[in-house]
Amino acid sequence: MTPQSNIMVVAAIIAGREAELRQLLANMNREPGLADPANTLVPFGQFTSLHFARFVILVDETREDLLVYGEALPSATKSLAFLCDFDGSADSFRRELVAHAEAGLRQIFSCCQSFRSDLDLLRWMEGHEQAAATVYNNWLGRTARQVREENELRATLDQQLRTNISRDASPRQVWNQLRAFVAEEQTAGRLTLTSPGSTPLSWKIKDLLHCIGVPLLLLLVSPFLVLYLPIFLIQLRSRELRDPIIAPRPTVDHARSLAIQEDRVITNQFSAYGNIKPGLFRQWTLVFLFFVLEYTTRHIYNRGFLARVNTIHFARWVFLDKRTRIYFASNYDGSLENYMGDFINKVGWGLNLVFSNGLGYPKTNWLVMDGAKDEQTFKDFLRRHQIPTDVWYDATPGVTAYDMERNSRIRSGIQQQTITDAELSEWIKLL
Repeated sequence: MTPQSNIMVVAAIIAGREAELRQLLANMNREPGLADPANTLVPFGQFTSLHFARFVILVDETREDLLVYGEALPSATKSLAFLCDFDGSADSFRRELVAHAEAGLRQIFSCCQSFRSDLDLLRWMEGHEQAAATVYNNWLGRTARQVREENELRATLDQQLRTNISRDASPRQVWNQLRAFVAEEQTAGRLTLTSPGSTPLSWKIKDLLHCIGVPLLLLLVSPFLVLYLPIFLIQLRSRELRDPIIAPRPTVDHARSLAIQEDRVITNQFSAYGNIKPGLFRQWTLVFLFFVLEYTTRHIYNRGFLARVNTIHFARWVFLDKRTRIYFASNYDGSLENYMGDFINKVGWGLNLVFSNGLGYPKTNWLVMDGAKDEQTFKDFLRRHQIPTDVWYDATPGVTAYDMERNSRIRSGIQQQTITDAELSEWIKLL
């Protein structure tokens, strides 16, 4: 199994260079927000291990909300973020980036404050990476190559079924004929089904240590957590009762700038950026929650579902600006309306748990109650904090998370040496 990794490079933009940078990024697209895989700056299509990538200019349009808390306004500096989700190690992918796109990346990052033409690009990128507090991957070990090959397999089988398989054939006859056909296609080199790679030993060790270490650590500190719980609840409730309501509607211009990038294909991107409520209490609450959430996404929710939601490919939460702000990015199937509805209806308590620590979130009770149930206010909150993604790349446009899971099951069935009648009945329904 090849595990997935991610990077996020963040650097402040030089004052006066934003317009130039936006033009560079726009030139990478074939239509607003959607990258041309063969663009000359970062030719995403050349990176066979890449699932998703994006460039996004981080602009905090809601920072004045802090005035409601009597806080000083934070810096209005805008930053450029470059995100990638890919197979294999981050070190290998960084080297591949430099090998295939050094000139283009240098041109883009030349608009950032700390970049100089004589710097080592690889080291500069490493020095400006921001580690995710929590990462979600729909299916651990499913590589970009596997997604492409299995989607091609499904299309090939569909064509064969429609043109060369008798409608009177029994399910077992269909299975036998398709297996023979696939073997012929592979032998002729017209179809490739690459075997899974071996899991790196270093990853196995780290994953095992994390799987065992986190519960042990929580067990060790549980007496202190139990003692602190009543104090935490008092601190939480007093803040919830005092939190001001900040619920303006997103402006028409802002909503329009977001909508122009959405629903071009069945899979969409989402970027949101905003302030954490002032004070160490909210910051450290989020640190602890993400520590626990990272365990669940790493060891529990890694086979197609995040709780009850199955439309997300990759997602991440990242602390920025000394944990005073947070950035959220996701790649999901369907419309934004359905995406938000899924979360509200299926895991509203989970939304409250995390996002209620953000400035402007609908009022919660005891951290997990209410909040997202105020549906319109919640949707306005998300829309206000959502920012346009300047460049977004999807390696397999049109292939949903559902398609990927189905295609993997089709491949598994076609590669079995034997199959029971019950298994065959379920498999044939996939075609």
